[in-house]
Formats: sequence, structure tokens, C-alpha cells
Amino acid sequence: MTINLAQFCDQIQPQILGIHPYVPGKPVSDLQRELGLTRISKLASNENPLGASPSVIAAITTELSEIARYPDGGAYILKDALSKFLNLPMSQITVGNGSNEMLELVARVFAGPGDEIVYSQYGFAVYPLCAQIVGATGVEVPAKLYGHDLTAMLEAITERTKVVFIANPNNPTGTVFGKDEWETFISQVPKKVVVVLDEAYLEYCDYADYPKGSDYLSSYPNLLVSRTFSKAYGLAALRVGYMVGCAEIIQYINQVREPFNVNHYAQVGAAAAIQDQDFVQKSVALNKSGMNQILDALNRFKLEYIPSSGNFIAVHFGEKASVINQKLLQSGVIIRPLGGYGMPETLRVSIGSEGENQHFIDALGVILNELEAN
Repeated sequence: MTINLAQFCDQIQPQILGIHPYVPGKPVSDLQRELGLTRISKLASNENPLGASPSVIAAITTELSEIARYPDGGAYILKDALSKFLNLPMSQITVGNGSNEMLELVARVFAGPGDEIVYSQYGFAVYPLCAQIVGATGVEVPAKLYGHDLTAMLEAITERTKVVFIANPNNPTGTVFGKDEWETFISQVPKKVVVVLDEAYLEYCDYADYPKGSDYLSSYPNLLVSRTFSKAYGLAALRVGYMVGCAEIIQYINQVREPFNVNHYAQVGAAAAIQDQDFVQKSVALNKSGMNQILDALNRFKLEYIPSSGNFIAVHFGEKASVINQKLLQSGVIIRPLGGYGMPETLRVSIGSEGENQHFIDALGVILNELEAN
């Protein structure tokens, strides 16, 4: 049977037709099938090379007999653990299928056709997708040194602006802004404009002047802070994130949230993960060591890169970026091209284990020598 993909075009919402779906990092299984490689280092998706805490695995294993039961739609156990960890009432916390879902829910609650959603150039790819999905106009503000220009973003806010998305640290560039910039910005944003501060990588950030979003919630009812268990906590496969803000906005988000959006094992695993901060610190320490390992190599290779406060680094390879990416794949190393972010000459490499990092370094060294010889 031949499928005519155009036959329903007239019935599809116009904003949906123009959407280019988010492209995740290449799976290991794809490269195994394509090239038959046995050694593969996936450094494309900012995953935790330590995996998850043993306490998470134990908690999930204990609950396997509950697989036939629906999860708790209110996620009480997880929200209770978060409430104690954050020192916030449960009414100010909601959870999602990864922090991505939280971002989309905010757009669905506050924006629609005729409205504007503001975000930065080189910001997370999901931000413009959120605007497109709800039919709002995405307003991309030019970046400053590959990071957020908060002054320009403030100036971009109009009467039509409903939501501003900001990431700190930013993905995919790893840039970070400090308290002075943040406080100047948030204090001047109109109270009716919702600001979403995406802190997916805050655990990795050791910037001394870092403005943690949760510290500002009591002063700014229009502020929402989203975080994830996919990175430092190592629960990417479970897809669980959370958002905190004033109780009224959280209630509106809960009104459009799917009743079972976070599965039982994600709830159990995340609740256990939040209790094991020693594991988080081990993850952060490994990331710092791995970052230094890769930066030493990049400096030896005389490559330019964007200083990063995350668990990844964006490297400028020039016009040969695509060729280098392909050759790395052939060597069993998966990293992330940034052409979709408007950075076709830049590749992002996640920080992996010491062995994975060395695999990348060794393969890259061979490739650069080959290209120089030719």
C-alpha cells in the first residue's frame, strides 16, 4: 500500500507542517549495524558515564513486581523527596517525562497564535520547537560570545511576549552567566511574562557567581525553574525531570499534564537518586577530570573551543567539521554535529569515562594528522 503523505496537509495545523523534529544523538546500535564495529564510544548525548547510583538500581529492582500497576499520577513519593531536598512545598513542584515535557507544557499553558516566545541564538533546540507546536512566534535573540545576551533578550520582550526560555549553563555551548547579569534581567522582566530558567546542567557548574534559580522563586512569581535527572543523576533512559515555581502556575501546568506522564520506575529511581548526593559528587568529579583530559588534547591539537560549564564541550573544526565527524564515526566515536544549531563548523563532544575520552582523543589525533598530510 502506497502512503500519500500529502493527502492530509489541508487538515494539519499550519504550524505543525513547518516543524523539523528534534534530532537526538546517534544511537550506538545504529553505528553497530551500519559499520559492524565492536568498540564504540558514544559522546553525543551528554550522558553520565558512571551510569546510575547503585541505590537507584536497587530501588527499581525491588519494585519490579509492580509492573502491571499504573504509576501514581500525583508522583507523591518523588515530589516528597524533592520537597525535602529543595526545602519547597510540594505545591510548588511538578514532574515530567524529562525536563523537555515541562518546557512544552509551559508553552501550551501560556502561549498560542499571536503570542511570542523569546529564546537565545544557540539555545536548546526544544525552545523554538515549543513555540512552533503551540503556533506562537519564536523570537531568536542573537547570542553574545555563544551565550545568552540577557540585555538584548530583555529588549526583545514586547506586549506579545508570553514566555522567555533561558538555559544556564547553556546547551550546546556550555556558556554561563552570573548573578549580576541575571538579577538585572529578572528584576526588569514584566511580571506578566513567564521566565523559564533551564538548569539541566547546574550540578556540573562550578562557576563561583552562579545564580541558582530556586533562590529567586520567592521574589519572582513569574519564574519557573526546570531541572532533570538525565545528566548528573544518570537516569536518561527513565526520562524524568521536574519544575518548580509559584503554586498557582504549577497548578495550571498540572491541569494540562498527562496523568501518568512519569512512569513508576522513573519516580522510584529519581526519589532514590535524590538521596544519593555522594554519587552526584562522584559524577561531577569524574566530569571535571574528563574535561581536563579532553581540553589538554584540544590544546595540543591547537583547536579552538567554547569554554564550558557543562558535561560537554563545543569544538570549532572549521570547514572540515563534517568530514571529521564522519571519520570519527568510522573510528567508533559518536559526537554531536551542531549544524542544526546554526553552527555547521562546530562539533560537541560529551565528557565520558577516561577510556571513552581517550578513544576520542586518539581517533581525532589520527584524523587530524591524515587531513594535514593530504
